[in-house]
Amino acid sequence: MTQSALPHIPVAALAFIRDRRMLMVTARGRDVIYLPGGKIDAGESAREAVIREVREEVGAELIPETLHEYFDLALQAHGEPEGRLVEMRVFRGELATEPTPSSEVSALHWASTADAPRCPPAGAAVLARLFADGLID
Repeated sequence: MTQSALPHIPVAALAFIRDRRMLMVTARGRDVIYLPGGKIDAGESAREAVIREVREEVGAELIPETLHEYFDLALQAHGEPEGRLVEMRVFRGELATEPTPSSEVSALHWASTADAPRCPPAGAAVLARLFADGLID
């Protein structure tokens, strides 16, 4: 008898870049850094989810006309059983307001590829992609 596959975790995240660094956050009680973003709720589009999550995590509004899909990835989900994947839709866009930590977030970080060891697999993959595309150091 084979075990059924674990359900994937659909998420939307923002790759916001300033001065060749990407905005990342530390969630309260966690030790790794993440892209601002989170799970896509039932009935919600990935675009709606990233707008909501950025507002919730860093208190910033995205400028709608600058928001676009960048790429998708599927990798092992951090802290989940082997085989459970995070399916991440990564967006690029500009913020209308300055990001600040929310009640969900203990700190903001401006990350480069040197910070990849502090990231879950998906975050490290986004840093690598941004570096390959010449957007971050």
